[in-house]
Amino acid sequence: MKKGDPKYSVLIVDDVNYNVKMLAHALKDEYRIKIATNGPKALELASSKEDPPDLILLDVIMPKMDGYEVCRRLKNDPLTKQLPVIFVTARDDAEDEEYGLNLGAVDYVTKPFNQAILKARVRNHVDMKVKNDLLEELAAMDGLTRIPNRRSFDVTLQKERDRAAREKTPLTLLLMDIDYFKAYNDTYGHGKGDTCLESVAKALTACTSRPADVVARYGGEEFAAILPNTEREGGLKKAEEFRKSVEDLEIPHKHSKISDHLTISVGVLTQIPETKDSPEELNKIVDEALYRSKKEGRNRVTSAYN
Repeated sequence: MKKGDPKYSVLIVDDVNYNVKMLAHALKDEYRIKIATNGPKALELASSKEDPPDLILLDVIMPKMDGYEVCRRLKNDPLTKQLPVIFVTARDDAEDEEYGLNLGAVDYVTKPFNQAILKARVRNHVDMKVKNDLLEELAAMDGLTRIPNRRSFDVTLQKERDRAAREKTPLTLLLMDIDYFKAYNDTYGHGKGDTCLESVAKALTACTSRPADVVARYGGEEFAAILPNTEREGGLKKAEEFRKSVEDLEIPHKHSKISDHLTISVGVLTQIPETKDSPEELNKIVDEALYRSKKEGRNRVTSAYN
């Protein structure tokens, strides 16, 4: 669902105008309706980053790319595999229904359909998706700082590494560590330590302006950021912005060995990854850059390829 929009959206995929009108008329009062008259357009709308559909009503019999192939591609794409698909088709053989459900569809409706029953099925599957989305969101969120957690970071890095390798675009990865955080906890207590982590998370998140940029809690007092399609110069500039945003919080830290207030050290890696460059290898390289930042005095930014 598009943020701020009260209605969930349904994508109707059918090459027959009459069928599209019938489905749209049945659902338009409860849902925002999107329409695709062929398989490729359906895949394009389904993979939209800005406003993907919440459910897809998919005909089977279409020219060039039939509904089964559309469903197969949807379920093989990490970006769309969770979208619920309901086949709405004139094919009423048990074998056809079994085949569609085995492809990953959540339901199979034969034409002519009963409007009330179709609406109930759509409503049930949309409600289920909304609940699943909420569970996924909670599972991907760090409980303390309310930003993405390490699990979410790993999933996003894999996805953005794949995209960057495929499109030959630069990917910038940052790893950030609060300087002398153990001493901070020992001095001010774990309650203050938690408040400190929350403040740092807010400061770092406030530095991001693009929807694709991600700041996550990497673990303990470490944070990480993924900046897709970002050149080295832009990555270093953003890293310095992150560093300064924490410094500007002016959180007292009397037992820091480098400052009287809280600071962070930052490691940065920018490269156009290849498929052979695993996320684990990228993490290792940026971790080495962070280690150099700490070794060379902390409260600084260090590039992996200085």
